[in-house]
Amino acid sequence: MIGLTLPDVDVWSERVVVALGKNPGIFTGPGTNTYLVGTGARRILLDTGDGRREYLPVLERALARAGCEIQEIVLTHGHPDHQGGAAAVIERFGPLRVSKLPSELYDGPYDFEATPIADGSVIRTEGATLRAIHTPGHAEDHLCFALEEEAALFSGDNVLGVGTTVIPGHGGSLRDYMRSLERMLGEAPTAIYPAHGPRIADGTAKIREYIDHRNEREEQIRAALREGLDRIPEIVKRIYAAYPESLHGAAAQSVCSHLLKLESEGRAAREGEDAPRARWRLV
Repeated sequence: MIGLTLPDVDVWSERVVVALGKNPGIFTGPGTNTYLVGTGARRILLDTGDGRREYLPVLERALARAGCEIQEIVLTHGHPDHQGGAAAVIERFGPLRVSKLPSELYDGPYDFEATPIADGSVIRTEGATLRAIHTPGHAEDHLCFALEEEAALFSGDNVLGVGTTVIPGHGGSLRDYMRSLERMLGEAPTAIYPAHGPRIADGTAKIREYIDHRNEREEQIRAALREGLDRIPEIVKRIYAAYPESLHGAAAQSVCSHLLKLESEGRAAREGEDAPRARWRLV
């Protein structure tokens, strides 16, 4: 998503208005997409950016364009660029319910009270019904939300408008993530509204592309191990030779997540406790 730009405010469907979080970066692209969901005078705000002051004027413009107020806040997960702006939104617009899946890893101390929701929870507003789908892997508390009226999906960080998802070493699991992608595929979404990057017109095709990409990457890593490359930096240089070196840090994290998945399946083993620095071999 390097160099990608998106409008600060845009209308992606009759039920979805997007307000950019104004937090651009190598992992966030143009910034976190936050969404006003519904068709009525009070709508759900899905995610809140990371709390920087430039976001609130953008949100105000989005509210004016939609002709609505905020009914409540719903969070896809507890990473800072998704829940970090909640306190500022509440301070600006008054008391609002904030709902998320609880997580000991990511929760608190917040400047707001979080209302627990879980897999299968339903949140309604005029013109829109959101159904929560627990999809761990990128984060243990990650929720996608099916937009029932459109057969569409808010994918959070699990599927991005451009590029692929990072599986963090802290709180992430590629094995869980692959299962989550399969569950998302089972939803057969039309459009996908991602947390970063542009709207995805064919959600089902994009999820299949993600699954195929991860399987291909796994086979490349196994091939590198078979050829005697046993440390992550060596594998990264082989597989990501065509990528800018500025992305090799993220690539190393991705390779590590694949190796840990193979290890959990009994197909790889390491010498050394520290996975990023260990020597790896196929079993």
